[in-house]
Amino acid sequence: MAKRDYYEVLGVAKGASADDIKKSYRKLALQYHPDRNPGDKVAEEKFKEAAEAYDILSNDEKRARYDRFGHQGAAGGFGGGQGMNMDDIFSQFGDIFGGGGDGNPFESFFGGGGRRKERGRGQRGSNLRVKVKMDLEEIANGAQKKIKVKKHIVCDTCSGIGAKDSSSYQTCNTCNGSGVVRKVTQTFLGQMATTGTCPTCEGEGKIITNKCTKCRGEGRVYGEEIVSIDIPAGVSEGIQLSMNGKGNAGIRGGYPGDLLINIEETPHPELKREDTNIIYHLYLNFAEAALGTQAEVPTIGGSAKIKIPKGTQSGKLFRLQGKGIPSLNGYGKGDQIVEVQVFTPQDLTTEETALLEKLRDSKNFNPQVQKEKNKGFFDKFFH
Repeated sequence: MAKRDYYEVLGVAKGASADDIKKSYRKLALQYHPDRNPGDKVAEEKFKEAAEAYDILSNDEKRARYDRFGHQGAAGGFGGGQGMNMDDIFSQFGDIFGGGGDGNPFESFFGGGGRRKERGRGQRGSNLRVKVKMDLEEIANGAQKKIKVKKHIVCDTCSGIGAKDSSSYQTCNTCNGSGVVRKVTQTFLGQMATTGTCPTCEGEGKIITNKCTKCRGEGRVYGEEIVSIDIPAGVSEGIQLSMNGKGNAGIRGGYPGDLLINIEETPHPELKREDTNIIYHLYLNFAEAALGTQAEVPTIGGSAKIKIPKGTQSGKLFRLQGKGIPSLNGYGKGDQIVEVQVFTPQDLTTEETALLEKLRDSKNFNPQVQKEKNKGFFDKFFH
Protein backbone atom coordinates (compact mmCIF):
# COMPACT_ATOMS: atom_id res chain seq x y z
CA MET A 1 0.00 0.00 0.00
CA ALA A 2 1.42 3.42 -0.98
CA LYS A 3 2.60 5.69 1.79
CA ARG A 4 0.51 8.72 2.55
CA ASP A 5 2.02 12.17 2.19
CA TYR A 6 3.66 13.12 5.49
CA TYR A 7 2.01 16.56 5.53
CA GLU A 8 -1.35 14.86 5.00
CA VAL A 9 -0.62 12.43 7.85
CA LEU A 10 0.01 15.28 10.29
CA GLY A 11 -2.74 17.46 8.83
CA VAL A 12 -0.49 20.46 8.15
CA ALA A 13 0.31 22.56 5.08
CA LYS A 14 3.59 22.07 3.22
CA GLY A 15 4.87 25.41 4.51
CA ALA A 16 3.93 24.66 8.14
CA SER A 17 6.29 25.90 10.84
CA ALA A 18 8.25 23.56 13.10
CA ASP A 19 5.99 24.55 15.99
CA ASP A 20 2.82 23.69 14.03
CA ILE A 21 4.26 20.32 13.06
CA LYS A 22 5.16 19.58 16.67
CA LYS A 23 1.70 20.55 17.94
CA SER A 24 -0.02 18.43 15.31
CA TYR A 25 2.11 15.39 16.09
CA ARG A 26 1.48 15.79 19.82
CA LYS A 27 -2.28 15.87 19.20
CA LEU A 28 -2.25 12.76 17.00
CA ALA A 29 0.07 10.85 19.33
CA LEU A 30 -2.28 11.48 22.23
CA GLN A 31 -5.30 10.51 20.14
CA TYR A 32 -3.84 7.18 18.95
CA HIS A 33 -1.64 6.32 21.91
CA PRO A 34 -1.91 2.58 22.74
CA ASP A 35 -2.81 3.30 26.37
CA ARG A 36 -5.94 5.06 25.17
CA ASN A 37 -6.66 2.44 22.51
CA PRO A 38 -5.74 -0.94 24.03
CA GLY A 39 -5.77 -3.75 21.48
CA ASP A 40 -6.67 -1.41 18.61
CA LYS A 41 -4.27 -2.30 15.76
CA VAL A 42 -5.58 0.49 13.53
CA ALA A 43 -4.82 3.08 16.21
CA GLU A 44 -1.38 1.56 16.73
CA GLU A 45 -0.56 1.86 13.01
CA LYS A 46 -1.76 5.47 12.95
CA PHE A 47 0.38 6.14 16.02
CA LYS A 48 3.45 4.76 14.19
CA GLU A 49 2.53 6.56 10.97
CA ALA A 50 2.39 9.89 12.81
CA ALA A 51 5.76 9.19 14.43
CA GLU A 52 7.27 8.40 11.02
CA ALA A 53 5.92 11.63 9.54
CA TYR A 54 7.19 13.65 12.50
CA ASP A 55 10.61 11.99 12.29
CA ILE A 56 11.02 13.39 8.74
CA LEU A 57 9.26 16.76 8.99
CA SER A 58 10.81 17.77 12.31
CA ASN A 59 14.32 17.43 10.88
CA ASP A 60 15.28 20.28 8.50
CA GLU A 61 17.65 18.14 6.43
CA LYS A 62 15.25 15.20 6.09
CA ARG A 63 12.35 17.53 5.36
CA ALA A 64 14.25 19.30 2.57
CA ARG A 65 15.05 15.97 0.90
CA TYR A 66 11.44 14.85 1.28
CA ASP A 67 10.12 18.09 -0.25
CA ARG A 68 12.43 17.60 -3.23
CA PHE A 69 12.36 13.85 -3.82
CA GLY A 70 9.33 12.50 -1.96
CA HIS A 71 9.42 9.31 0.11
CA GLN A 72 12.35 7.74 -1.75
CA GLY A 73 14.54 10.82 -1.50
CA ALA A 74 13.83 11.57 2.14
CA ALA A 75 14.47 8.11 3.46
CA GLY A 76 15.40 6.07 0.45
CA GLY A 77 13.41 3.17 1.82
CA PHE A 78 15.71 3.09 4.84
CA GLY A 79 14.59 5.38 7.65
CA GLY A 80 11.65 7.56 8.40
CA GLY A 81 10.22 5.38 11.14
CA GLN A 82 10.23 2.12 9.24
CA GLY A 83 10.64 -0.76 11.68
CA MET A 84 9.98 1.44 14.72
CA ASN A 85 8.39 -0.19 17.70
CA MET A 86 6.84 1.60 20.65
CA ASP A 87 10.10 1.68 22.59
CA ASP A 88 11.84 3.35 19.65
CA ILE A 89 9.19 6.03 19.32
CA PHE A 90 9.20 6.79 23.03
CA SER A 91 12.98 6.91 23.05
CA GLN A 92 13.34 9.20 20.03
CA PHE A 93 10.53 11.65 20.75
CA GLY A 94 10.63 11.80 24.53
CA ASP A 95 11.08 15.59 24.53
CA ILE A 96 7.79 16.32 22.75
CA PHE A 97 5.62 16.17 25.83
CA GLY A 98 7.99 17.05 28.66
CA GLY A 99 6.65 15.00 31.52
CA GLY A 100 8.28 11.95 33.03
CA GLY A 101 11.91 12.87 32.38
CA ASP A 102 12.81 9.27 31.69
CA GLY A 103 12.38 9.14 27.93
CA ASN A 104 8.66 8.19 27.93
CA PRO A 105 6.71 11.17 26.57
CA PHE A 106 3.34 9.88 27.76
CA GLU A 107 3.81 9.16 31.46
CA SER A 108 2.55 12.56 32.55
CA PHE A 109 -0.65 11.94 30.54
CA PHE A 110 -1.29 8.29 31.37
CA GLY A 111 -0.33 7.96 35.01
CA GLY A 112 3.22 6.75 34.55
CA GLY A 113 2.61 3.08 35.29
CA GLY A 114 1.54 1.65 31.95
CA ARG A 115 4.98 1.64 30.33
CA ARG A 116 7.39 2.03 33.21
CA LYS A 117 9.00 -1.26 32.31
CA GLU A 118 10.53 0.50 29.29
CA ARG A 119 12.75 2.65 31.51
CA GLY A 120 15.54 0.11 31.63
CA ARG A 121 16.67 0.91 28.10
CA GLY A 122 20.19 2.36 28.07
CA GLN A 123 21.71 5.13 26.00
CA ARG A 124 21.02 5.41 22.30
CA GLY A 125 23.90 4.59 19.97
CA SER A 126 25.43 7.22 17.70
CA ASN A 127 24.87 7.51 13.95
CA LEU A 128 27.44 6.35 11.43
CA ARG A 129 28.27 7.82 8.01
CA VAL A 130 29.52 5.80 5.05
CA LYS A 131 30.21 6.57 1.39
CA VAL A 132 28.89 4.28 -1.32
CA LYS A 133 30.27 4.56 -4.84
CA MET A 134 27.91 3.96 -7.77
CA ASP A 135 28.45 3.97 -11.51
CA LEU A 136 25.91 5.26 -14.06
CA GLU A 137 24.43 1.84 -14.74
CA GLU A 138 23.80 1.23 -11.03
CA ILE A 139 22.29 4.69 -10.66
CA ALA A 140 20.00 4.12 -13.64
CA ASN A 141 18.75 0.72 -12.48
CA GLY A 142 19.11 0.87 -8.70
CA ALA A 143 21.47 -1.48 -6.90
CA GLN A 144 21.94 -3.64 -3.85
CA LYS A 145 25.24 -3.03 -2.10
CA LYS A 146 26.77 -5.10 0.64
CA ILE A 147 29.27 -3.19 2.74
CA LYS A 148 31.34 -4.10 5.78
CA VAL A 149 30.75 -1.58 8.57
CA LYS A 150 33.07 -1.33 11.55
CA LYS A 151 31.06 -0.19 14.55
CA HIS A 152 29.83 -1.00 18.03
CA ILE A 153 27.75 -4.17 18.00
CA VAL A 154 25.71 -5.87 20.72
CA CYS A 155 27.86 -7.96 23.05
CA ASP A 156 27.21 -11.62 22.31
CA THR A 157 28.23 -12.69 25.82
CA CYS A 158 25.65 -10.71 27.79
CA SER A 159 23.22 -10.05 24.90
CA GLY A 160 23.57 -6.32 25.45
CA ILE A 161 22.52 -6.02 29.12
CA GLY A 162 26.06 -5.27 30.33
CA ALA A 163 25.76 -7.55 33.36
CA LYS A 164 27.17 -11.00 33.99
CA ASP A 165 23.63 -12.35 34.39
CA SER A 166 20.10 -11.17 35.12
CA SER A 167 20.70 -11.26 38.87
CA SER A 168 23.70 -8.93 38.74
CA TYR A 169 21.68 -5.78 39.44
CA GLN A 170 20.53 -3.73 42.38
CA THR A 171 18.01 -0.92 42.62
CA CYS A 172 19.58 2.52 42.40
CA ASN A 173 19.65 4.09 45.87
CA THR A 174 19.67 7.65 44.52
CA CYS A 175 16.34 7.47 42.66
CA ASN A 176 14.95 4.30 44.31
CA GLY A 177 14.50 2.71 40.91
CA SER A 178 12.51 5.49 39.30
CA GLY A 179 15.32 6.66 37.03
CA VAL A 180 14.57 10.31 37.81
CA VAL A 181 15.38 12.63 40.68
CA ARG A 182 13.30 15.52 41.94
CA LYS A 183 14.92 18.74 42.99
CA VAL A 184 13.20 21.56 44.90
CA THR A 185 14.73 25.02 44.76
CA GLN A 186 13.66 28.22 46.50
CA THR A 187 12.99 31.20 44.19
CA PHE A 188 11.49 34.64 44.78
CA LEU A 189 8.24 33.16 43.46
CA GLY A 190 8.36 30.39 46.03
CA GLN A 191 9.45 26.76 45.78
CA MET A 192 10.00 25.30 42.33
CA ALA A 193 10.28 21.57 41.71
CA THR A 194 12.07 20.11 38.70
CA THR A 195 12.78 16.55 37.64
CA GLY A 196 15.71 15.18 35.71
CA THR A 197 17.55 11.99 34.82
CA CYS A 198 19.19 10.31 37.78
CA PRO A 199 22.97 10.99 37.60
CA THR A 200 23.87 7.74 39.36
CA CYS A 201 22.08 5.20 37.15
CA GLU A 202 21.66 7.51 34.11
CA GLY A 203 17.92 6.98 34.12
CA GLU A 204 17.95 3.18 34.14
CA GLY A 205 16.69 2.80 37.71
CA LYS A 206 19.22 0.07 38.50
CA ILE A 207 22.96 -0.42 38.87
CA ILE A 208 25.05 -3.34 37.67
CA THR A 209 26.76 -5.13 40.54
CA ASN A 210 28.68 -7.66 38.44
CA LYS A 211 29.66 -6.45 34.95
CA CYS A 212 30.07 -8.59 31.85
CA THR A 213 33.78 -9.31 31.50
CA LYS A 214 33.73 -8.98 27.69
CA CYS A 215 32.04 -5.59 27.29
CA ARG A 216 32.84 -4.29 30.81
CA GLY A 217 29.26 -3.30 31.46
CA GLU A 218 28.54 -1.39 28.23
CA GLY A 219 26.52 -4.13 26.59
CA ARG A 220 28.37 -3.59 23.33
CA VAL A 221 31.78 -4.27 21.81
CA TYR A 222 33.64 -2.96 18.78
CA GLY A 223 33.23 -5.23 15.78
CA GLU A 224 31.88 -5.27 12.25
CA GLU A 225 28.68 -6.11 10.41
CA ILE A 226 27.83 -6.82 6.77
CA VAL A 227 24.99 -4.46 5.85
CA SER A 228 22.89 -4.97 2.71
CA ILE A 229 21.67 -1.70 1.22
CA ASP A 230 18.95 -1.44 -1.44
CA ILE A 231 19.57 1.84 -3.25
CA PRO A 232 16.75 3.15 -5.47
CA ALA A 233 17.30 4.21 -9.07
CA GLY A 234 17.86 7.90 -9.74
CA VAL A 235 20.07 8.85 -6.80
CA SER A 236 22.78 11.44 -7.36
CA GLU A 237 26.03 12.71 -5.88
CA GLY A 238 25.49 14.27 -2.46
CA ILE A 239 22.16 12.58 -1.68
CA GLN A 240 22.11 11.07 1.78
CA LEU A 241 20.04 7.99 2.53
CA SER A 242 19.56 6.50 5.98
CA MET A 243 19.01 3.05 7.41
CA ASN A 244 17.13 3.10 10.68
CA GLY A 245 18.89 1.24 13.51
CA LYS A 246 21.98 0.22 11.54
CA GLY A 247 24.40 2.59 13.29
CA ASN A 248 26.34 1.99 16.50
CA ALA A 249 24.64 -0.26 19.05
CA GLY A 250 23.33 1.54 22.11
CA ILE A 251 24.76 1.16 25.59
CA ARG A 252 23.08 -1.55 27.69
CA GLY A 253 20.18 -2.16 25.34
CA GLY A 254 19.75 1.40 24.14
CA TYR A 255 18.26 1.91 20.69
CA PRO A 256 20.95 1.77 17.97
CA GLY A 257 21.84 4.81 15.88
CA ASP A 258 21.22 5.14 12.16
CA LEU A 259 23.50 4.41 9.23
CA LEU A 260 23.75 7.48 6.96
CA ILE A 261 24.72 6.66 3.38
CA ASN A 262 26.28 9.34 1.17
CA ILE A 263 26.16 8.59 -2.56
CA GLU A 264 29.32 9.14 -4.60
CA GLU A 265 29.09 8.89 -8.40
CA THR A 266 32.00 7.35 -10.30
CA PRO A 267 32.61 9.07 -13.67
CA HIS A 268 31.78 7.20 -16.87
CA PRO A 269 34.59 7.17 -19.47
CA GLU A 270 32.28 8.39 -22.29
CA LEU A 271 28.92 9.49 -20.88
CA LYS A 272 28.23 12.56 -18.78
CA ARG A 273 25.22 13.02 -16.54
CA GLU A 274 23.21 16.24 -16.35
CA ASP A 275 20.36 15.75 -13.87
CA THR A 276 18.27 12.95 -15.45
CA ASN A 277 19.76 13.37 -18.94
CA ILE A 278 22.88 11.71 -20.34
CA ILE A 279 25.20 13.62 -22.67
CA TYR A 280 27.44 11.98 -25.28
CA HIS A 281 29.78 13.78 -27.71
CA LEU A 282 29.88 12.04 -31.09
CA TYR A 283 32.96 12.92 -33.14
CA LEU A 284 32.59 12.72 -36.95
CA ASN A 285 35.10 13.49 -39.66
CA PHE A 286 34.30 16.02 -42.33
CA ALA A 287 33.34 13.41 -44.93
CA GLU A 288 30.93 11.61 -42.57
CA ALA A 289 29.21 14.86 -41.65
CA ALA A 290 28.95 16.00 -45.27
CA LEU A 291 27.90 12.71 -46.85
CA GLY A 292 25.89 11.28 -43.94
CA THR A 293 26.54 8.01 -42.16
CA GLN A 294 25.28 5.62 -39.51
CA ALA A 295 26.90 5.80 -36.09
CA GLU A 296 26.79 3.52 -33.07
CA VAL A 297 26.82 5.37 -29.75
CA PRO A 298 27.22 3.97 -26.23
CA THR A 299 24.25 4.14 -23.87
CA ILE A 300 23.83 3.11 -20.25
CA GLY A 301 24.30 -0.63 -20.29
CA GLY A 302 24.40 -0.97 -24.07
CA SER A 303 24.53 0.93 -27.38
CA ALA A 304 22.25 2.44 -30.00
CA LYS A 305 22.55 3.19 -33.73
CA ILE A 306 21.58 6.58 -35.08
CA LYS A 307 21.36 7.83 -38.67
CA ILE A 308 23.41 10.91 -39.41
CA PRO A 309 21.89 12.79 -42.38
CA LYS A 310 24.14 14.40 -44.96
CA GLY A 311 25.12 17.98 -44.26
CA THR A 312 25.06 17.52 -40.47
CA GLN A 313 26.64 20.49 -38.73
CA SER A 314 28.90 20.49 -35.71
CA GLY A 315 26.75 21.06 -32.63
CA LYS A 316 23.75 19.19 -34.01
CA LEU A 317 21.83 17.41 -31.24
CA PHE A 318 20.08 14.05 -31.48
CA ARG A 319 17.77 12.92 -28.71
CA LEU A 320 17.39 9.26 -27.65
CA GLN A 321 14.18 9.29 -25.64
CA GLY A 322 14.08 7.35 -22.38
CA LYS A 323 17.79 6.48 -22.46
CA GLY A 324 18.61 8.64 -19.46
CA ILE A 325 18.26 8.33 -15.68
CA PRO A 326 14.92 7.69 -13.91
CA SER A 327 13.68 10.49 -11.71
CA LEU A 328 14.17 9.64 -8.04
CA ASN A 329 10.61 10.71 -7.23
CA GLY A 330 9.24 8.38 -9.92
CA TYR A 331 8.22 11.07 -12.42
CA GLY A 332 9.49 9.81 -15.76
CA LYS A 333 12.92 9.18 -17.16
CA GLY A 334 15.50 11.42 -18.81
CA ASP A 335 16.89 11.19 -22.35
CA GLN A 336 20.31 10.73 -23.87
CA ILE A 337 21.48 13.73 -25.88
CA VAL A 338 24.03 13.03 -28.62
CA GLU A 339 25.95 16.14 -29.63
CA VAL A 340 27.84 16.01 -32.94
CA GLN A 341 31.36 17.40 -33.04
CA VAL A 342 32.90 17.60 -36.53
CA PHE A 343 36.60 16.91 -36.37
CA THR A 344 38.91 19.19 -38.34
CA PRO A 345 42.25 17.55 -39.22
CA GLN A 346 45.44 19.46 -38.46
CA ASP A 347 47.98 17.36 -40.35
CA LEU A 348 47.24 16.84 -44.05
CA THR A 349 49.16 14.97 -46.73
CA THR A 350 50.06 16.67 -50.00
CA GLU A 351 47.26 14.80 -51.77
CA GLU A 352 44.68 15.75 -49.13
CA THR A 353 45.75 19.36 -49.26
CA ALA A 354 45.40 19.42 -53.06
CA LEU A 355 41.88 17.96 -52.88
CA LEU A 356 40.74 20.55 -50.32
CA GLU A 357 42.33 23.37 -52.29
CA LYS A 358 40.12 22.40 -55.25
CA LEU A 359 37.03 22.53 -53.04
CA ARG A 360 37.92 25.71 -51.15
CA ASP A 361 36.24 28.09 -53.60
CA SER A 362 33.20 25.90 -54.34
CA LYS A 363 29.98 27.72 -53.49
CA ASN A 364 28.77 24.66 -51.56
CA PHE A 365 31.78 25.17 -49.29
CA ASN A 366 30.95 28.82 -48.67
CA PRO A 367 29.23 29.04 -45.23
CA GLN A 368 27.70 32.44 -46.00
CA VAL A 369 25.98 31.13 -49.15
CA GLN A 370 24.69 28.08 -47.26
CA LYS A 371 23.39 30.27 -44.43
CA GLU A 372 21.26 32.28 -46.85
CA LYS A 373 20.12 29.11 -48.60
CA ASN A 374 19.05 27.39 -45.38
CA LYS A 375 17.28 30.14 -43.45
CA GLY A 376 15.73 28.86 -40.29
CA PHE A 377 18.45 26.27 -39.83
CA PHE A 378 19.00 27.23 -36.22
CA ASP A 379 15.29 26.80 -35.54
CA LYS A 380 15.64 23.12 -36.46
CA PHE A 381 18.39 22.37 -33.97
CA PHE A 382 16.86 19.19 -32.52
CA HIS A 383 16.29 16.13 -34.66
